[in-house]
Amino acid sequence: GKALEDRREDEQAFAHYSEGNRIRAGQLHYDPQVITAHVEACEALFSRDFLAGRQGLGCAAPDPIFILGMPRAGSTLVEQILASHPLVEGTMELPDIIALSRRVGRSDDEARSEPGKGMRYPAILAELTADELRALGQDYLDRTRIQRSSGKPFFIDKMPNNWTHTGFIRLILPNARIIDARRQPLACCFSNFKQHFARGQAFSYSLETLGAYYRDYVRLMAHFDWVLPGVVHRVIHEELVADPEAEIRRLLDALGLPFDDSCLRFYENTRPVRTASSEQVRRPISSEGLDQWRRFEEWLGPLKAALGPALGGWDDAPKP
Repeated sequence: GKALEDRREDEQAFAHYSEGNRIRAGQLHYDPQVITAHVEACEALFSRDFLAGRQGLGCAAPDPIFILGMPRAGSTLVEQILASHPLVEGTMELPDIIALSRRVGRSDDEARSEPGKGMRYPAILAELTADELRALGQDYLDRTRIQRSSGKPFFIDKMPNNWTHTGFIRLILPNARIIDARRQPLACCFSNFKQHFARGQAFSYSLETLGAYYRDYVRLMAHFDWVLPGVVHRVIHEELVADPEAEIRRLLDALGLPFDDSCLRFYENTRPVRTASSEQVRRPISSEGLDQWRRFEEWLGPLKAALGPALGGWDDAPKP
């Protein structure tokens, strides 16, 4: 598919992308209703009153900066920019929040059962004491300490799937920063459709499940905009590309970090990057690639249908 796209044989390229995705989806058996149900459970649990009643109960450490959202949405670029700041250390896509959420949501007996069975998360979070929330936050810091070697006061956790755990992060690490890296839905989802991930991201192998996943993501983040106004800082990829310095200054202000020119020269940073965007972040910001999806728009009808209201409200999601 990529070879044919490079030759501008778009119809044949899309056919190959579609067949590769069909094969992979058949191996994974992804059920989009699982994420939808999780989003609904989070909306029910994380009300303003629930969060206000637990404000400040977790581990008070301000060290983590979480960058979350969809894969292929510009999160690696945001990470590289921040990791170029003298006060911030870049790490990688860390699995620790996901691991802790699974531990909280499953008893010892259930942990040995079929994956997905017996999950009590996120509802179980309502039963946790202040000491338990604090211990979970400290456990996260202890687990991730092995990733930190520079002695810098802040570090980045760039696991995109952590958007499903925004409420959990807020409970156990109330002073952590949270960044939502967002990209236009057709561009973002089609980029996922073309990507064969090393692991995870089972939602990405059909246009329908991609659209449903993006829609659920926008829906849950809109909920947290409502119940935790100002806590999540959103970086729109297209706006970052259009005016890098202004958006980088806005990002650093939101994180309480002083401006540093090195963030504008992020492409000079030689730190290892292990995501599919590793080559792009070695170059200055460019608008190249923003509209590549338009060549394939005539075949993206199922994606548009699945996105529903998120197609029009993706960059300013309506509040619940």
